[in-house]
Amino acid sequence: MSAVALSDEDVREILRIVDESGLDELRIDVPGLYLHVRRGGEPLPAMAPAAAATAAPAAVPAEPEPGGPTIDAPMLGTFYRAPAPGEPPYVEIGTAVEPSTVVCLIEVMKMMNSVQAGAAGVVAEVCAENAALVEFGQPLFRLEPAA
Repeated sequence: MSAVALSDEDVREILRIVDESGLDELRIDVPGLYLHVRRGGEPLPAMAPAAAATAAPAAVPAEPEPGGPTIDAPMLGTFYRAPAPGEPPYVEIGTAVEPSTVVCLIEVMKMMNSVQAGAAGVVAEVCAENAALVEFGQPLFRLEPAA
């Protein structure tokens, strides 16, 4: 039997379905594919040590200060502020953004996913640590209204 390959869109669709369904956990186990999606950041006891190390959340990010809207993580994954190591971040505090402005990347299963601001404003705070695991809905940036 051949292995099952998931595209970037397949992963996004699975995560969207889990999010909209209110499920806390989903397992798909078919020949050639094992997928386990779970809300929350605690690793599973049966995970191998290397897998557990990558699944465990990094430092808990500071809560965003009240004020403007936030740009939230659209999926669970690793948050990157820049397009590549050594490159400047997509946005800094004080950067004006439009809804279509790419503000960061989130890596899911070795696939890089661009995250757009989704709103206009000025970046007032970076709420997540670079290269840290972020959860769905976690604030990544806080915006102030554009002047």
